[in-house]
Amino acid sequence: MPNRRFADGEVVMGRWPGSVLYYEVQVTSYDDVSHLYTVKYKDGTELELKESDIRSQSSFKHRKSQSSSSSPSRRSTSRSRSRSPGQPAKGRCCSSSQSREHKDDRKKTLQETNLAVLVLVLFKPSENNTRRYNGEPDSTERNDTSCIILEQKLKPDLEIERVLEQYSLRPRKEEKKKEEIYSEKKIFETIKTIEKASSKTKELEFGGRIGTFMLIFFLPATVFYLLLMCKQDDPSLMNFPPPLPALESLWEARVFGVFLLWFFLQALFYLLPVGKVVEGLPLSNGRKLQYRINGFYAFVLTAAAIGTLLYFQFELHYLYDHFMQFAVSAAAFSMGLSIYLYVRSLKAPEEELAPGGNSGYFVYDFFTGHELNPRIGSFDLKYFCELRPGLIGWVVINLAMLLAEMKIHNQSMPSLSMILVNSFQLLYVVDALWNEEAILTTMDITHDGFGFMLAFGDLVWVPFVYSLQAFYLVGHPTAISWPVAAAITILNCVGYYIFRSANSQKNSFRRNPADPKLAYLKFIPTATGKGLLVTGWWGFVRHPNYLGDIIMALAWSLPCGVNHILPYFYVIYFICLLVHREARDEHHCKQKYGLAWERYCQRVPYRIFPYIY
Repeated sequence: MPNRRFADGEVVMGRWPGSVLYYEVQVTSYDDVSHLYTVKYKDGTELELKESDIRSQSSFKHRKSQSSSSSPSRRSTSRSRSRSPGQPAKGRCCSSSQSREHKDDRKKTLQETNLAVLVLVLFKPSENNTRRYNGEPDSTERNDTSCIILEQKLKPDLEIERVLEQYSLRPRKEEKKKEEIYSEKKIFETIKTIEKASSKTKELEFGGRIGTFMLIFFLPATVFYLLLMCKQDDPSLMNFPPPLPALESLWEARVFGVFLLWFFLQALFYLLPVGKVVEGLPLSNGRKLQYRINGFYAFVLTAAAIGTLLYFQFELHYLYDHFMQFAVSAAAFSMGLSIYLYVRSLKAPEEELAPGGNSGYFVYDFFTGHELNPRIGSFDLKYFCELRPGLIGWVVINLAMLLAEMKIHNQSMPSLSMILVNSFQLLYVVDALWNEEAILTTMDITHDGFGFMLAFGDLVWVPFVYSLQAFYLVGHPTAISWPVAAAITILNCVGYYIFRSANSQKNSFRRNPADPKLAYLKFIPTATGKGLLVTGWWGFVRHPNYLGDIIMALAWSLPCGVNHILPYFYVIYFICLLVHREARDEHHCKQKYGLAWERYCQRVPYRIFPYIY
């Protein structure tokens, strides 16, 4: 086994991977198996380097002094040999021509080399360009690989630059200004080309182009299948396929008009000048968008409007009678909205495109969303759809199902099961609207574009699939005892407590890690300047908010009984969705935090379920 050359704590010069540039680093550890040194750069970045990529500081100082001492004599020799008095005129002419050619080549080399050095400085990772974030990847950080790619490309020019520095071959002062102007233009052209190439989405999710193409058809089919099954007397999944209704019965212009009225009513509430205005997280260009936080006010106004309709004896169970038609109308509207979003994204600037929806493939970008924050003036389409029409509509649909149950079964009071389902899900929606500002730090807002995936999810999947339990109870009433109801209520409260306290802990730490109220929390510092919480809920499992979500989803389904698996579809779907998100978060965090994330995973081994997963 070869002996190690550098000791822990020693300050040496480490080569930046993929380049010929050396920076001052400190040796932190050495792996006897892989023979790799772990070094720490001044900006906090930790990397593993081979011994051949590390040099002592004394070797750099020696080389510098050697080159400076040898330069004068070489310059003198060069000057003495530049011209001989006895040379004929023709020789001098030829020598002058060769000198001009050499000067032009040298000028070109200098311009390209200076370009390389300046671009490398511009793209070097900085510790100042950071913000606190725990457990999820930061969508605003630059792709550092562009720096490495550029360095590899211009490696020969950097070697030439070093030789020119040694021999002091510099352009004349009168040519310097022109060279600087030329270099500046070339720098910005190169940066623009590199940023455009590096911003392309390289890792495709959801099965890539084929998978997203299939999901465009599979998601609507799943919604319609679930709703048709709930209408059956025996909603067993073995009864496949369910009887299909006539196509003309799935569409009604009046229903579509009611849906449009609902959508634009929520848009009107969104535009009301009530509620505070806050800034979102920085975008890739450093700009921060402004958002008006008035979702809870919109919910109160909606409740007042619904109450007014009920006072004038409007039959809200109209929603139940035309539920499938409303789902078809919402799906058609979401498809039209998705097409509009993609067409307008084709004219959007490069910096406004979504990191995860800029693959260059039409189907994939259409599904995941090509533009990150599409806006019409100050009206943010993605942020509006995220909480308003679908989430508030979910509560309205649940209320309509409660009234439909009372009318169909001639009850003076809704069943205990229906009350539990409505109460639990109402709490969830009110909590989301009350803590509306927290959504600005989620992946949906900071990373995902607004395309078919979010448009269909917000406008169709949330209101029509999340209300599946209430819709099921109308046609399949289930009686539960008070002790069972109490146990289910306790289960929901436990899930909600984990969900809310974990999210509050994370959001508070993101906003102000130095808050004295968070002094009891411990975290692992990372090279990006952020911290990974290792105490509190985030030291229990890596995604405690997901754990709370799953517990609540189970509590929403239990009032429907255990005779059929259909009401538990939401639980199964939710587990699959969160496992997918967790895997995506793990991948991004490992790339982003490096060794710090590995230490975090060793400290917190369980992902969602303690002692299980």
